[in-house]
Amino acid sequence: MANQTQNRKQNQKQNRNAGGAPPAPNAVVQDGEEFRLRETAPLLGGGGNERQATAFDLVEQMQFLYVRVVKAKELPANDHSPHPFVEVRIGNFRELTRHYKNNPNPEWNQVFTVLKDQIQTTVVEISVRDKEISEGDDVIGMAAAFDVSEVPTRVPPDSPLAPQWYRLESKTGEKVKGELMLAVWIGTQADEAFPEAWHMDATIVSAENVANIKSKVYLSPRLWYLRVNVIEAQELQPGDKNRHHPDVFVRAWLGGVALRTKISLTKNTSPSWNEDLMFVVAEPFEEDLILTVEDKVAANKDEVLGKCVVSLQTVEKMVDFKVPVSRWYGLEKNEVGENGEINVVGLPGRVHLRLSFDGGYHVLDELTQYSSDFKATARQLSKPPIGVLELGILSAQDLTSMKNRDGHGTTDAYCVAKYGQKWIRTRTILTSFNPKWNEQYTWEVFDPCTVITIGVFDNQHLQGPGKGGGGSMDQKIGKVRIRLSTLETDRVYTHSYPLIVLSPSGVKKMGEIQLAVRFSCASLYNMLSVYSKPLLPILHYLHPLTSYQVENLRHQATHIVSMRLSRAEPPLRKEVVEYMLDVGSNLWSVRRSKANYLRIGSILSTIASVCICFNRVCSWRNPVITVLVHFLFLISVCFPEFILSSVFMYLFMFGVYKYRARPKHPPHMNISLSQADRVHPDELDEEFDTFPTSKPGDAVKMRYDRLRSIASRLQTLAGDMATQGERVGSLLSWRDPRATALFLIVCLFASILFYIVPFKVLFLAWGFYAMRHPRFREKLPSAVISFFRRLPAKSDSLL
Repeated sequence: MANQTQNRKQNQKQNRNAGGAPPAPNAVVQDGEEFRLRETAPLLGGGGNERQATAFDLVEQMQFLYVRVVKAKELPANDHSPHPFVEVRIGNFRELTRHYKNNPNPEWNQVFTVLKDQIQTTVVEISVRDKEISEGDDVIGMAAAFDVSEVPTRVPPDSPLAPQWYRLESKTGEKVKGELMLAVWIGTQADEAFPEAWHMDATIVSAENVANIKSKVYLSPRLWYLRVNVIEAQELQPGDKNRHHPDVFVRAWLGGVALRTKISLTKNTSPSWNEDLMFVVAEPFEEDLILTVEDKVAANKDEVLGKCVVSLQTVEKMVDFKVPVSRWYGLEKNEVGENGEINVVGLPGRVHLRLSFDGGYHVLDELTQYSSDFKATARQLSKPPIGVLELGILSAQDLTSMKNRDGHGTTDAYCVAKYGQKWIRTRTILTSFNPKWNEQYTWEVFDPCTVITIGVFDNQHLQGPGKGGGGSMDQKIGKVRIRLSTLETDRVYTHSYPLIVLSPSGVKKMGEIQLAVRFSCASLYNMLSVYSKPLLPILHYLHPLTSYQVENLRHQATHIVSMRLSRAEPPLRKEVVEYMLDVGSNLWSVRRSKANYLRIGSILSTIASVCICFNRVCSWRNPVITVLVHFLFLISVCFPEFILSSVFMYLFMFGVYKYRARPKHPPHMNISLSQADRVHPDELDEEFDTFPTSKPGDAVKMRYDRLRSIASRLQTLAGDMATQGERVGSLLSWRDPRATALFLIVCLFASILFYIVPFKVLFLAWGFYAMRHPRFREKLPSAVISFFRRLPAKSDSLL
């Protein structure tokens, strides 16, 4: 154990040194030394070598030895037809191709690779063996041994190295029957064969689960909003013939989602609703929409009056803002026959529906403030991209142990990045607390005010579900959000971001991830013009969705995306997708409420600072400044045409002055802003509780009482605001006849005064009066404030 700890520390030190130059001295420090954002200087691209420079210029080049085994021919048969497979051995690394039964001319076309720095031998040994012969005598023949130092180097865009035929030899060096076609070369992670290559150091991964460690690019399914406008129904037949006033409603089913209308106000057999039900549907449209017309005959009993099944293939896709054509759909009912079979029987009733796929909306599967895409669903409404986002996922440092394997802690880390409809997953680096990926990916950018999310996870499926040495779900290590609008164009940002996770035990740093980001823009005019356009497609403003619909539809969208991506190969698992999409982040949390309250307080503090400065002027603490303010006030009143121009010129000069002190680093997770560093353990336990709650009654009672105390303060604040507004309204309501009469008399004299005396003089007199010397002030409230506080409000009428 001591040796393992020492080796781990040594590896961490080597990986940090291999990352390039040490951190810059101007590293941004916030929330303490542990949670800082560090600027790094990795050796990107070819490291100044023009021969090795490639399009992958945001990552450090890593050299790999590739062995492509293509096929064999004319393999000899001794007592039986051979069951051939190929063994590739590079020092301590050994891998086998799949074997074929009774095939002297097999074709494998498999690629094996290993990091060149891990090779501890000078020879690559490749042999063809027979599966049916005992080990030791199973060698059919051996290809010529390859000297690692003489293997050719290939750098894209060079064409792939052509495989060659090699005659097989026996162990004694004699020629034997049969040939093997293969190719051996030195390449980088930019090689076309890299994504599908079998990494020879992945010995702990079973053959059927090797896909779980490969890098892959995924696309989210194209999502549509399905609008079901339930208009009316006719000729319904209730089961009880004497029921003349049924309580009829329509229930719609699509997949696992069920929605229903309100009970019709027309209590007869021809009810009407004109109500919209909204669903999220993914292409291709494989499921049918099922609608049932039901009568609520009792509190817990609903009678089905009929149903209809609508194929989504027949629903019209709406791109413009026209109203789709409505249709009548006949109702039917299932009845059990004499032999127990289910028969579908047509009914005289029918239902009037208007169905459409609304392509003018953007289906929100992310929170709006974290969204990576705002495009409308319909392709006809798409606009050309304004730029390109390039992301280089370099490495991670000092990751936390996520599981035990063979009695030792370890981590098998991979990264996931999401922007727009494109998801990427890096390969899994096995058994390393300091993994190096050095993979680069590219996205088209349509809106600069979007966010890319990068998450780090521990792979728990190396031997199948739950057999990777840990639990059944991939464990989150942390994530990073980068808003593109905070990046300067064509600049490469290389930083080491802290990976922070909030758990029921508190906030914890899980390690760091090193990224390289570049946002390139083809046209500055096109990018700047985006800032003047609506954030969401136009249909969101012409026909806005309610907050309840937005939340319900987002829940449907995230469920569809997570289920689709979890069925890919390798799967992007549900827990990973939900963590990247911030599922459940809108649930109640005392910590988030405090954080938002302090955010509002920080905004209002600017106004409070102005009020404090004005109070200091009025108190004459610095007579020179007070006199100067009086002079500026006099100039502004005498020459009002210069007020707005002076204000905007001041804003311009202040913005230019602050340009030199502009943020030079992207924002990152701030535990102080999130109130994660001072949260109470019970508040964290409540935040991670399930919904509905799974806690015992005593804990729920305590939290309910705490929520009531918080709500009481908010209730008091809301009541005070309502009271002030009602007092303003009572000035002319004659609720207090004396106060209203007094206010009207003041208004009459004020109208005469403002007619006779110029407005400049009155405004100047008010300004000098407000900034008068403390010697002429009283500590008592003014007459105006005292009068306002005496006005009545509706709080007197509250129970």
